[in-house]
Amino acid sequence: MTKIVLIATSASELKGHPTGLWIEELASPYYEFKKAGYEVEIASPNGGAVPLDATSLGEGFFTEPAKKFMHDAEGIGKLSHSLKLSSIDFATVDAVFFCGGHGTCVDFSENADVKNAVETMYAARKVVAAVCHGPTALPQCKKPDGTPLVKDKVVTGFKDSEEIAVNLQDVVPFMLEAKLKEMGGKYESADDWNSKVCVDGNLVTGQNPQSSEACAAAVISVLSS
Repeated sequence: MTKIVLIATSASELKGHPTGLWIEELASPYYEFKKAGYEVEIASPNGGAVPLDATSLGEGFFTEPAKKFMHDAEGIGKLSHSLKLSSIDFATVDAVFFCGGHGTCVDFSENADVKNAVETMYAARKVVAAVCHGPTALPQCKKPDGTPLVKDKVVTGFKDSEEIAVNLQDVVPFMLEAKLKEMGGKYESADDWNSKVCVDGNLVTGQNPQSSEACAAAVISVLSS
């Protein structure tokens, strides 16, 4: 059976700003992958309970898949007892999917376990996917030849104008769009808050929460090809 690991943040605050996982970006992919018949696990850098960004449970952001997930005993069980990322044997995994939320700005960048997960999967020609702030995991990573992982790759991620719109441009460690471009990535985007997914070989990225379902669909498409 195809096995996919959804990777969420363990961080509940960013420089005093309450944050965590943006639930839509885990819930929609979770159900897309379950529907495809995959085995789905949930992991985080620290393991254990994954903190949720309360804003993602608020009016206008709390999507139907997110609502369904919050009442899904199995799903919430996995989220409350997430696997520690360093404990995963990536030889048994077909794809990793890095979910967003500003918590990722704390524990996805400059994280040895996250870096290892991305580089191990990428080198094995397995699918590495990330949505919204999930691509924060990528700038630290290198291809087997030592060049930046995103160099010459078509990628997307949370847009700088979207970061400014939520007024966290001075709180994040770096602006994701600018950083991906700086590392040599061929960054593409849709208008703010519109779905955009980029697929370049075994690397799949989505721009924002609106892209999470399409990003999961793209992963399924790559795995099926």
